[in-house]
Amino acid sequence: MRWRGRRESSNIEDVRGQSGGRAGRGRGGGFRIPGGLGRGRIGGGGRQARRASGGGFGTIILLVIAFFALRACGIDPLQILAGGNSGGGIAPNQIERTTRVDQTQPATRGRVSTNDEIRQFIGVVLAETEDVWNGIFQQEGRQYPEPRLVLFSRAITSACGHASSATGPFYCPADSKVYLDTDFFQTLERQFDAHGDFAKAYVIAHEVGHHVQNVIGVLPKFNQARRRLGKVEANQMSVRVELQADCFAGIWAHFTDQKGLLEKGDLDEALNAAMQIGDDAIQKRTRGYVVPESFNHGTSQQRREWFFRGFKTGRIAECNTRVFG
Repeated sequence: MRWRGRRESSNIEDVRGQSGGRAGRGRGGGFRIPGGLGRGRIGGGGRQARRASGGGFGTIILLVIAFFALRACGIDPLQILAGGNSGGGIAPNQIERTTRVDQTQPATRGRVSTNDEIRQFIGVVLAETEDVWNGIFQQEGRQYPEPRLVLFSRAITSACGHASSATGPFYCPADSKVYLDTDFFQTLERQFDAHGDFAKAYVIAHEVGHHVQNVIGVLPKFNQARRRLGKVEANQMSVRVELQADCFAGIWAHFTDQKGLLEKGDLDEALNAAMQIGDDAIQKRTRGYVVPESFNHGTSQQRREWFFRGFKTGRIAECNTRVFG
């Protein structure tokens, strides 16, 4: 991808190297607890609740009120108090992930400069997504609220809870931010055999695709609907959501290609990345067998096909994965 010397987005928060990185509020802000009980991030709220234990009858009443207030917003306080799910402490109905990283894989850690090359590359890719989606929304007579992208290392506290690097890149609809540990790109190459700068760009564009879904109302409806579904049905709906985000990433690639920014082999890099992080490919690699009913992102073939559909057409209407049936 011809990215050097191009505009970098200003919507980046770089908290790498900071202990227990906490993202700034940004334009999306933190999670607000309804009912006048204050505001703050979910992760912080969980720790405060634990410190408050044993603080008297009044404290217990406040905790009960907070419990039902959080439940009303679709957040499970029990997962927060327990440190979240098994994959890094994020309430699953609040977060959209690209994939989960094998925690046994070695990674190179250390403080990095805020002006390093990968930071510049991410800034350019994010800027290009802003240009594309601003243009598409303007054609529809709408304004595109640009997301912020948070670079972190090791762990981060977002408005959706606490996440470790093992969570992989994710989008938090509660604060409209994409979260990315840049070491994931090493994992993408070493663990998933997905090489090249456009494979990295695909990951970013996919997460921005979730932001687009949030803006147009897909994610809010999805998070509300799956609370009423069983696990298998919720997974099936999740697959359709993820495939649409892949298609949106393809739309971005379509217009990026029209600008003349794609180089020979870039499309193949993105298509390969989509193939490598399909549910079936990951399960074969980690388990040796596949469990289709547990798929929540789509098969390798599906992810490849939907990305290519977006790339070929450049039209949102062609990305109808029938999320809601």
